[in-house]
Amino acid sequence: MIQFTRFDHILLPIPEGKTAEASAFYSQVLGLVEILGEHPGGAIWFEIADIQLHLREESGGSLSLRHPAFEVADLIAAKQELERKGVAISYSSAIDGRQRFFFRDPFGNRIELLSYTDETNV
Repeated sequence: MIQFTRFDHILLPIPEGKTAEASAFYSQVLGLVEILGEHPGGAIWFEIADIQLHLREESGGSLSLRHPAFEVADLIAAKQELERKGVAISYSSAIDGRQRFFFRDPFGNRIELLSYTDETNV
């Protein structure tokens, strides 16, 4: 069984060319603190309490990259459990200090599992 420890972040799509507008809305209107840095895919990240909101331009293809991310106690065990049950695992760009992978539920929803560490992908 996968041992979830907390909800980590959610990635939401924004229309192409709207990153500056999204940054202004989430920081100035909602008052969220932006996490500065070079994030995968040109995403912008914000802090919301003890989780993060990631926003990324997306063209609206058939399989969206939007996803929730959940921290788990043992990422390798979670990966093995999912693979044992026939779930396909995929990877994305590496993020320093996090190991992570993705899978899709039977309805095409993308889900990320992660753990914090000094390594990148498992």
